[in-house]
Amino acid sequence: MGEWLFDLGNTRLKYAPLDADGCVGGVCAVAHDGIAFADDAWDALPSHIRTAHVASVASPALRDALLQVLQARGAAVKLAATQVECDGLRIAYADPTRLGVDRFLALLGAHARGGAWLVAGVGTALTLDLLDDAGGHRGGRIAPSPALMRDALQMRARQLPAQGGDYREFAGDTLDALASGCTGAALGLIERSLREAVTLFGSTPGLLLHGGGAAALLPHLPAVVHAPSLVLEGLARQALARRL
Repeated sequence: MGEWLFDLGNTRLKYAPLDADGCVGGVCAVAHDGIAFADDAWDALPSHIRTAHVASVASPALRDALLQVLQARGAAVKLAATQVECDGLRIAYADPTRLGVDRFLALLGAHARGGAWLVAGVGTALTLDLLDDAGGHRGGRIAPSPALMRDALQMRARQLPAQGGDYREFAGDTLDALASGCTGAALGLIERSLREAVTLFGSTPGLLLHGGGAAALLPHLPAVVHAPSLVLEGLARQALARRL
């Protein structure tokens, strides 16, 4: 397995081998603090890597630290970038540099699954992107994720905890009310986007959910498809497209 896929986000790195058939192999995840990786972060990596396909939305310092490790293992590094068209996907942005590479790759992974999708990524931000069944990106939305909402509230009001509480439709205490309000805001935006997609398409698209904060939303979205490795799936598609 000489080719590897790396998805470097704001809180963790996910990586996996690219199998001979073009599929994503077993996924590993390593957390970071936004500044540096732990000393044992690379223990699971092989000593030699032929090619490393890297997508990064993290700081330049973290990205450079990853690239140094990969190059020390002999890897030819190929950085992912958003493209106007790739593997049948056409993005809605006139300027591809304005669409984050993580959103682009998630769309690419969604398109490879076939059909129309609303792609929801729950990380530092909540991102929503609508994809039709012909591979046309119809645009999207960006909002704070539930975790970021909680952090922002605590910054302004220290007495409001940034974590804890359970989702309830009408909470009877502050901790549950915080969890319910922030999670509910994300759910409401997803649900509205699905309704508007029905108006546009005439039918309901599938809902794909990915990202580190997806777990809190999954129980409240019964028709959702959880795709925790969706960005890596898209990175694999871009890697294959580069060979053609």
